[in-house]
Amino acid sequence: MPEGDVVWYTARRLHEALAGRVLTRSDFRVPRYATVNLVGQMVNEAIARGKHLIIRTDRDLTIHTHLKMEGSWRVRPAAEPLTDSYKIRLLLANSEWQAAGYSLGITEVLPTSAEHQVTGHLGPDLLGPDWDATQAAARLAALPDRPIGEALLDQRNLAGAGVIYATEMLFLRGINPWRPAGSVDDLHALVELGRRLLDFNKTRPGHVTTGDTRRGQENWAYGRAGRPCRRCGTPIRRGEQGPPGQERPRFWCPNCQK
Repeated sequence: MPEGDVVWYTARRLHEALAGRVLTRSDFRVPRYATVNLVGQMVNEAIARGKHLIIRTDRDLTIHTHLKMEGSWRVRPAAEPLTDSYKIRLLLANSEWQAAGYSLGITEVLPTSAEHQVTGHLGPDLLGPDWDATQAAARLAALPDRPIGEALLDQRNLAGAGVIYATEMLFLRGINPWRPAGSVDDLHALVELGRRLLDFNKTRPGHVTTGDTRRGQENWAYGRAGRPCRRCGTPIRRGEQGPPGQERPRFWCPNCQK
């Protein structure tokens, strides 16, 4: 599933292409909204809220999409032919640009006043203007016995972090993913580190946490199972963590992370 920085960048591209322009084409290719027609409406803005994408129009309507595992948005000139059209779930266009949502996990339309129904459960947004590290830390600490690796991925605690950034945040702070959240010394520093990492990568491809953009050198622990830790040489371990049916991979150094 895309990390929050990817969603933030996608929202920016959608905003640049759609905001302030009147829609000349609106094509929802999901049964529930197949008859919805937004032609003639002006797009006010496109924003990210954690891993959710929000597009608002001047008729107080919100288009809510979520990329889930395979989704993406492609922004192209309006006259450019579309490819892989059978994967498109939503197409929005104006006289200059077209934005096609491919294999979107969620596509829905709702009144802007009802946005809280789809994003109200989210914790502080790591890349949001209202980011609140104190509140995020407090949410992580609310269930002190929960493994910190699970807690970081719960979007109700902080919105935008996925497996990659949770892995790298814990490595850089020397924290084992299975350590209870309540035993982590400085949760505030942990979540602020997450914000810095996402902010560093939000305007470019990839998720670089080492400062080295060369292929294979980008991360400290993520995706490096069996390979030597970049700090101590101990082989990086891989495991699964999470409730039954919701397990996610974990990568950690058993020597550096306690």
